Amino acid sequence: MELIWNLELGIWSFILPFMNGFRLAALAFALISLPTLARSADSKWPQFRGAQARGVAEGFSTPEKWERSKWKTSVPGLGLSSPVIWSNKVFVTTAVAQKGDQQLKIGLYGSIEPADENVPHSWQVLCINKEDGAVLWNKVAHEGLPKMKRHPKSSQANCTPATDGTNLVCFFGAEGLFCYSLDGQLRWRKDIGALDSGYYVVPEAQWGFASSPIIHNGMVIIECDVQTNSFLAALDIRDGHEIWRTPRRDVPTWSTPTVDVRPSRSQIILNGFHHMGGYDLHTGKELWKLNGGGDIPVPTPIVSGDMIFLTSAHGKMSPIYAVRTDAEGDITLDTNQSTNRYIAWSIRRGGNYMQTPIVVGEYLFTCTDNGIVTCYTAKTGERHFQERLGSGRNGFTASPVAADGKIYFTSEEGKVYTVRAAPKFELLATSDLGEPCMSTPAISAGELFFRTRRELACVSGATR
Repeated sequence: MELIWNLELGIWSFILPFMNGFRLAALAFALISLPTLARSADSKWPQFRGAQARGVAEGFSTPEKWERSKWKTSVPGLGLSSPVIWSNKVFVTTAVAQKGDQQLKIGLYGSIEPADENVPHSWQVLCINKEDGAVLWNKVAHEGLPKMKRHPKSSQANCTPATDGTNLVCFFGAEGLFCYSLDGQLRWRKDIGALDSGYYVVPEAQWGFASSPIIHNGMVIIECDVQTNSFLAALDIRDGHEIWRTPRRDVPTWSTPTVDVRPSRSQIILNGFHHMGGYDLHTGKELWKLNGGGDIPVPTPIVSGDMIFLTSAHGKMSPIYAVRTDAEGDITLDTNQSTNRYIAWSIRRGGNYMQTPIVVGEYLFTCTDNGIVTCYTAKTGERHFQERLGSGRNGFTASPVAADGKIYFTSEEGKVYTVRAAPKFELLATSDLGEPCMSTPAISAGELFFRTRRELACVSGATR
């Protein structure tokens, strides 16, 4: 918003002396419309963590603390996908077991055993009115026995849907990829195959697929890093046919791809263990690669300025890499290196296991699965603070989101910690959602949307 208003002032100061009354009125109307257009864009949260997974919404005030929600809507079954928003509609996915209680085991633990839940499920897509929480429609995408097991801290509906305002794409892993109109009409469905995600060391430990689809310029992009036959693919959003497919050789990955478009290059950026990298958006050709991550990659790559931030944390490494967007070839660091031509800075230990980091202004913020928040200067890697949220016994899975100079960190128990987005740590408030929350929230027009264990909750703030 500051950039928009500065642009307005510059235009006014240059043109005012030369304008007659008619032209001045027309220009005034156009400039007054600019904040409205910005606010209209802010009403959209079209994929996991919003546009480019940045997780930042601008132009509205949001609350520091709240005692109750504007509305709550019950969501059946179990789903850890995040809400997405377009205009006055909020979309969520879920998987409903036909019998038995779908257990969700939160907390800090290291079990690799999948959940024992071999009963028929119904995979559903819900559209909810953003203003009052009313369910506008609920469509059943698929019914049957799950083709893959899930982790006790996972679900059969992990992938966040994506929308471009015309289409809604929902990914249920081995159960298929589905495209709907925004009024709930099925346009096409595609069987992607047996997407078996789990710990590569123990292949029978199935944990559930979780990489979310993204939509860009008429293409649906999916990253399918699984036990065998991994690939990256682009599909035509009109009918789901494959435009290109690029094989990948990496361990199962639960990260969502990110698209970065600039005059010199358009690329898809992927996380991974042995193969983080960039691929040409139009052909799928590999542009650069990086080896040396955690061996259970989850966080989504994010882009800020001319830097890509990649992190993961499991096994021998928990790195953070700041990679330049013009990277080419194999940019893997030597054993004693922390930088090279294309890696501006890096750390070997201290990255994120579950959460996607966030850049707000000049600063990069990370949060570990036990609630340790660290702030860096994004361009240089200079560390400013490292502080703990909660007791250290609380798990954190949801990725942080930011608005109005504040960052929201949500614990698995449902506590939301509001932290000032600044290089000096300041905990502004703590709010309680009242039940477990493992999904990353969405933000739209000053309101926060939290997908908890059994509900979708809207928390309202005043607009500027």
